[in-house]
Amino acid sequence: MESTTTPSTNSGQAKTTAKDFFLNLGSIVALYTTIVALLNLLFTVINTAYPQISTYNYYASSSISFPVATLIIFFPIYVILMWLLQRDYKLMPEKHNLGVKKWLTYITLFIAGLTAAIDLVIVLYYFLNGNEITLGFVLKVLVVLVVAILVFWYYISDIRNKLTSHKQKSWLTLAIILIIASVVWGFAVLGSPRTQQLLKYDEQKVNDLQTINSDVMSFYQTKGYIPGSFAELASSTQYYNIPVDQQTGQPYEYILVGQSAKAYQLCATFNKPSSADTSNNIYNGPMLPVGATGMSWAHPAGHYCFSESIPVSEYVKVPTI
Repeated sequence: MESTTTPSTNSGQAKTTAKDFFLNLGSIVALYTTIVALLNLLFTVINTAYPQISTYNYYASSSISFPVATLIIFFPIYVILMWLLQRDYKLMPEKHNLGVKKWLTYITLFIAGLTAAIDLVIVLYYFLNGNEITLGFVLKVLVVLVVAILVFWYYISDIRNKLTSHKQKSWLTLAIILIIASVVWGFAVLGSPRTQQLLKYDEQKVNDLQTINSDVMSFYQTKGYIPGSFAELASSTQYYNIPVDQQTGQPYEYILVGQSAKAYQLCATFNKPSSADTSNNIYNGPMLPVGATGMSWAHPAGHYCFSESIPVSEYVKVPTI
């Protein structure tokens, strides 16, 4: 029986089909997306574990949900697409020389090499400029450099036809270990998904209290006194609804303090302590002093009251004539 295999071209060169184009393009897109998500994840972890002293981070944690989700979806897509490409290469070795493959590979090599060079330039610039080189900065530089070198090394081996089946399995194992280790490190530093959810609740509580605080200030500026209760605050406009704790569905606490009718407390119950920079709005003690300027929204875990007073110098009620 005659073979039904049709040669791709008379010259032995494979023809680029729509399948070849999209498999190669899809693998590169999946690769870039995976790398960006991995760097985003690692940078978030490093920024949390080794924060810059000059930067104020309200919470100890930033969300890693999106980069982790991206890695979980796009890395397997990349592996599957590369497996399909390698299967085609075994059936038709001449596809190694497809134009679309060469173009995308050389573009990837160029980007990886350029990234590594820029990374080293940044380090040298920081050193020559006398900037403080912190551990967090060094770790981020190393992360970018290592990822860029690994990508460059893999694709230069591929274009030189030195990726044997055994080496491809080794690269896959290395990539899986790197991604799993990054995700585990992320959850170890930033907490589990449940911890992330609790922090989101805390963030919403602070946002609600800040909104209420702003409305109390506006009420005083209009009326000349602070409201005696949430009901009085809400009655100042028919369109206003006082926020409630979304976690429990219970209202926040609003407490008048002293006889001056200008001091009050806003209270909520928090799941986790906030983390503030040592030079900016540190939580220090069970209660902030009433009337303190530059109100801090840092808090411990558990029930906590933020104390505030009307800065009369800024909010002066103009008598109506």
